[in-house]
Amino acid sequence: MTDVAVYMIANLVVEDADEYRKYEKGFFPILKRFDGEFVTFDDSHENLEGDSALEGRVIIFKFPSEQAAKQWYNDDEYQALSEFRRAGTTLKSLTMVHGLPTRA
Repeated sequence: MTDVAVYMIANLVVEDADEYRKYEKGFFPILKRFDGEFVTFDDSHENLEGDSALEGRVIIFKFPSEQAAKQWYNDDEYQALSEFRRAGTTLKSLTMVHGLPTRA
């Protein structure tokens, strides 16, 4: 099976903007090192149905494969940087969603 892209969906509530900005500042260089792509973020998303509404900020980014996403997440430099996110936000969820495989 060939690698398929994976999408990461993060949902967090920013509680200390200064700490979170330290995380944001270092996030993009590490993301790019693992061939990640930033897709979007939204602070004013709208839940249309269901009772599991997301809170705060929703962020979507993409990696070329599950392996790349897991390498990014487990990277020592990323984990050290994440301490700023942990200090400045409450992470509600970080979810990996697999893209569709190429059809023959």
